[in-house]
Amino acid sequence: MTRTVFTIGHSNHRIEQFVALLEMHGITALCDVRSKPYSQFHPQYNREPLKKSLRERGIAYVFLGKELGARSEDHSCYEHGKVQYDRLARTDLFRAGLDRIRNGTEKYQVALMCAEKEPLECHRTILVARSLEELGFDVHHIHADGRAESHAQALSRLIRLLRLSADDMFSTRELAVSDAYRIQAERIAYQTDAPTRGDGRGVAG
Repeated sequence: MTRTVFTIGHSNHRIEQFVALLEMHGITALCDVRSKPYSQFHPQYNREPLKKSLRERGIAYVFLGKELGARSEDHSCYEHGKVQYDRLARTDLFRAGLDRIRNGTEKYQVALMCAEKEPLECHRTILVARSLEELGFDVHHIHADGRAESHAQALSRLIRLLRLSADDMFSTRELAVSDAYRIQAERIAYQTDAPTRGDGRGVAG
């Protein structure tokens, strides 16, 4: 049986509005995939206040930022100071995070949460949802207006935004999707302040 996982960005929603979006889609467990579970400008999404608000509405909360966050602590996942999503997706820690989601879906309707309003601007889509889809999950992204966009629809939208071709004799949708993931990952992946060598170690100067 195919299991469905949702994703959502907390953006600047009032907490009541955010919880209502979750309830609209029957979410019973929220997995926080932010590397740091805090918001400078929206304190209602700091871990403890958020956990309390969710608990009051019967929604479980789990922090998976260490496993599935965009700011990896594994130096081997960096190239010149930038996270490489393909490397990150192959780490044992990341795979363990996916296992926790898989196990969680046996009991809960799960949504992955990060900060960005637009799913295409967030690693929850370009990294985590991609990996979940490869494992056979049906992934949908909850937008601010309440509608749910399938991951396939989101990728089609990304292909159009990047003006990639998927329909001519020189390309296929599969190649367009691969290019879209690569280009968007390069654009949004976390970049450290200090440059690093290809092996992830910092350089002097």
